[in-house]
Amino acid sequence: MKSLPKVPLYGTLAFTAVLLCLTAWLHDFFSTTGAKTVYTAECLDGAWRGKSCTGRLVAGDRHRFKILKPHHEVLYWVAGSSEPSRKLEGCKIDNAKDWACPLPADAHAIILTEMRHGDPVAQSGKTKPFHVVPKWKWLLLDQGASFFHDADN
Repeated sequence: MKSLPKVPLYGTLAFTAVLLCLTAWLHDFFSTTGAKTVYTAECLDGAWRGKSCTGRLVAGDRHRFKILKPHHEVLYWVAGSSEPSRKLEGCKIDNAKDWACPLPADAHAIILTEMRHGDPVAQSGKTKPFHVVPKWKWLLLDQGASFFHDADN
């Protein structure tokens, strides 16, 4: 009986490290920009029924939030948009995943003013409505995947 070739230990460790890093990146565990990104989805040719889209789920905007803890501020912008970044002020910031800011005067233009445990907190009727999807699903939707119908919220 023929045995399989042996893979060197360093090859196995390198493969495992790359796989762990890729998994962490796909689940947004870390960011290369230092900003937390909220990936959204839109419902094309249909309507939202709770977190389900009756039409076709498509990639929405990517909202980025960068914490400036010493200044009690959160910068936010839409990735890829020509709109300038804006700033939330007077924020209570524990860390990059736990913060809350008072509603700004133009609250209708922002999707959230609070993050808990790294998850966006919706404030129905006070901010712009949104539906969140994980990064890996957003990437597939952005490439034209059409087999998804549910968002996370």
